[in-house]
Amino acid sequence: METGKHNYSYQQIHIDVARNSTDDFNPFHDQKKWHRIYRNPFGMPIALGFQIEALVEHLVTLYREESGENKLIDDNHLNYSNFQFTFADAVRPGESFQIEIKKSINRISETGQLANRIAVKKKEGLVLLGYQRESKTPLCMPDADFSQFADLDTVDDRSWIAEQRYFFKRKFMSTGHGKNFLAGSLVDQHYYFDEMEEHVQFPAMFPAALLSCALLEKAKQDNYSFESNPVVYTNHLISVDRRLLKTLKSNDTLNLLVTKADTVPTGKGLGKKGFPQQRHSCYGLLTGNQILFRAEVIMAPVQAMLYAATPTSSPRTG
Repeated sequence: METGKHNYSYQQIHIDVARNSTDDFNPFHDQKKWHRIYRNPFGMPIALGFQIEALVEHLVTLYREESGENKLIDDNHLNYSNFQFTFADAVRPGESFQIEIKKSINRISETGQLANRIAVKKKEGLVLLGYQRESKTPLCMPDADFSQFADLDTVDDRSWIAEQRYFFKRKFMSTGHGKNFLAGSLVDQHYYFDEMEEHVQFPAMFPAALLSCALLEKAKQDNYSFESNPVVYTNHLISVDRRLLKTLKSNDTLNLLVTKADTVPTGKGLGKKGFPQQRHSCYGLLTGNQILFRAEVIMAPVQAMLYAATPTSSPRTG
C-alpha cells in the first residue's frame, strides 16, 4: 500500500457531519461561531482532531490487511490498538493534506508491539505526527481498574462521582452516528457497517471521539468561557481494547469518565512545549465497568501558544 501520495480534503459539510455525529459543539468547528473566538489564529473553522485520526486509523487498518499483519497480530494476542499523536497544525475546509504510514516496526519478541510511524502533512508543513501501535497490554494507564466501582447505570448523567474525582457522561453507541462519523472523516462506511450482511464493527476512534463532548460538557458545567479563553488539543494517547470493540452494538451504553485537569509543566510532556498545558485522564467503560478505552488528552490555551510561538509556527488542532 503506497501512502503519502493521495490528497485528502475536508469540506465544511464533512466537519459538520463529524462533529454532529459525536456531539462536539466546540466553536472552533462551527461555521457560525468560529469568529467569536478571541484571537482565533485559524481564520475559519477547522477539522476535528479525532476526524483526522479516524482516517489515519482506517488507512493503517488497510495497511495491516494488505501486508498480511492481521494474522501476526492475532497469533501474538496484540489485543490493544494504541494511538499516540502530537498536533502541530490544523486542517481547514478545502485544504489538501497527505497521510504517510511508515513501514511496520516488528518488536513483538522484545516489547510485544507492532508499530507504525504516522505523519499527516499539508503544503505548509506538518499537521500531526505520532504512532499507531498494536500491543499485548494497553500502553496508556495500564493499571487502571474499575471492577470495584458501583453500577454506573444508576449514576446521573453529567455528575461527579467517586468523591468528585470523575466527571461522568453517559453516551450510547449508534450505528447511524458511526456511519456519519466515518463519512465525515472520508472513510468508507461500508467497510465497518453493512446491515444487509449483519456486519457491525465500530472503528476504535468513534467511541474515543465522544470524549470531546464529555470534556466540553464538563467545561460548560464549570462555566468555562470557550470564546474568551479557547484551548486546543496538543496531544492524544489512547489505548483501545479491540476485543471489547468487536462486541459493540447500537444502543450499547458507553460511560465516560473524565478527571480534573493536571498541569503539564512547561517544557515537559510530549512535544516539550514552551507553554503550560493541561492533561485529562479519560476512560470509556462498558457494562460491568469493562474498560473499552483509556486516554490521556493534553490541551493548551491558544493565547499561551500564540505568545510562545515563533513567526513560523502556530497552534493547531481540533
